[in-house]
Amino acid sequence: MTETAPATRMPILFEAIVRTLCIEATYNGGHVLLAPHVAFTRHGEVYIGATTIERDGQPPREEKIGLFKLTGLGAFALTERSFVPSATFDPADERFAAETLLAVERPAA
Repeated sequence: MTETAPATRMPILFEAIVRTLCIEATYNGGHVLLAPHVAFTRHGEVYIGATTIERDGQPPREEKIGLFKLTGLGAFALTERSFVPSATFDPADERFAAETLLAVERPAA
């Protein structure tokens, strides 16, 4: 895993969303594996809406879309692990719909 400067994170993030690939990062002192579903802006900052696949090697108790400030994620790197877009992801969610930069395409139901 390699550290990337914030300016170089956007192409990595967009590639992860388009190709439905997980991102590895450090967050709040721990290692996370995230499935990024949406990139959006809020107050001039870029955020990610993602499901957590693993936190310090353990799966989460429940599946949900969490919000992560891009600059708050360290050791940010693309993985080759793919993910299936979560049924909990709603592109119209008011937390990010108005400022969406890019979002995964959900499979047809």
